[in-house]
Amino acid sequence: MSDYFKNKRVWITGASSGIGEALAQAFAEHGAHLILSARNEQELNRVAAGCVAAGAASVIVQPLDLAQHDAIPGIVEKILQQVGKVDILLNNGGISQRSLVKDTSLEVDKKLMNVNFFGTVALTKALLPNMLTHQLGHIVTITSLTGKFGTPMRSAYAASKHALHGFFDSLRAELGNTPIKVTLISPGFVRTNVSVNALTGDGSRQNKMDDATDHGMSPERLAQKILRAIESGKEEAYFGGKEVLGVYLKRFFPGYFSRLIKRTKVT
Repeated sequence: MSDYFKNKRVWITGASSGIGEALAQAFAEHGAHLILSARNEQELNRVAAGCVAAGAASVIVQPLDLAQHDAIPGIVEKILQQVGKVDILLNNGGISQRSLVKDTSLEVDKKLMNVNFFGTVALTKALLPNMLTHQLGHIVTITSLTGKFGTPMRSAYAASKHALHGFFDSLRAELGNTPIKVTLISPGFVRTNVSVNALTGDGSRQNKMDDATDHGMSPERLAQKILRAIESGKEEAYFGGKEVLGVYLKRFFPGYFSRLIKRTKVT
C-alpha cells in the first residue's frame, strides 16, 4: 500500500476493541494522526499506546458515547480546535443483537437505533460543516451485511444498518458536486466480541461467543481490506466468507433467499 494515509487525520469510533482497534493499528502503521473514540477510556488508552508504538504521527484519546447525542457537537468542536480538520471519519461504533422480535422489548429496539443509527448520524452531521468548509473529507461507515438483508435474531440491528445505508447513500448523492467521499463497508462474520456484547431481548448482554463469529474473518485482515477500499475510493464494499453471497441471492433470487435464510445458522 502507498503512503496515502501518512499524516491523514483519522477519527475512529468504536476504537477500544475489535474492528476499531484493528483499524487504529493499521492506520498507525501508515503514519496517520489518530483520534480514537469509544466509551471505555481505559481501553482507548491501551489502544493508543499500541498505535504510538506502531508509528502513528499522533494520537488523541476522546471518550465518546454515541447514545449521548446532545454531547456530540461539543466533542466535535473540541477535536476540531485541536486538529483543525478531519480527513477521514470512520464511523465504526455500535452494538449488535441476539433476540427474536417477539422477545425483544421496544426499549432495546430504541437503544440499537439510538447508538447505531442516530449516534452515527449525529457525529457525521456535527463534522460535516467543517468538511464542507475545507472541501475535503472521506466519511466511511462500517455497517454490516445485515444492512443489505435481514436475518433471524437481528431485527433492530438489521434495521439500524439498513437505515445507515439509506442515509449515507442520500448523503453521497447530496455531496456529488464536492470532493467529499462517502464509503459504506459491509462486513460479514468477524472474529470480535460483538456477539458477546450483543443485546438480548431484555437489554442484557448475551455473554456468549457465537460459533459463526468465532470462525469469522480476523479484524486485522478486515482492517487491511477496509484501508484498500478507502484508498481506492469505493462507494460500497462487502467483506466476509460465503455469507457475502446473501447480498446477491437477495437481489437476484429473492424467493430462494427467503427460503434459505429461514434455515441458515446465524449464530
